Amino acid sequence: MQISKGTIVRTIMLIIVLVNMILQHFGIDVIKVDESEVLSLVETVINLAVIIVAFWKNNSFTDKAIKADEFLKNLKEEK
Repeated sequence: MQISKGTIVRTIMLIIVLVNMILQHFGIDVIKVDESEVLSLVETVINLAVIIVAFWKNNSFTDKAIKADEFLKNLKEEK
């Protein structure tokens, strides 16, 4: 499943608006953000997600590791 950048930006903006509304209701200063700050935050979140996935995902570089991955794949297909 691939989530688009637009979906991520809209979700973050929705959260910001909701928090902003709650703060206004309680008379607290309103959050002031501009588009570049949101874009920077979204890019940071995406970068962190890529780092986590790359760290978590099995990355086989050696011949033995690649063969082991193929062996495991074959075992799973036999079931």
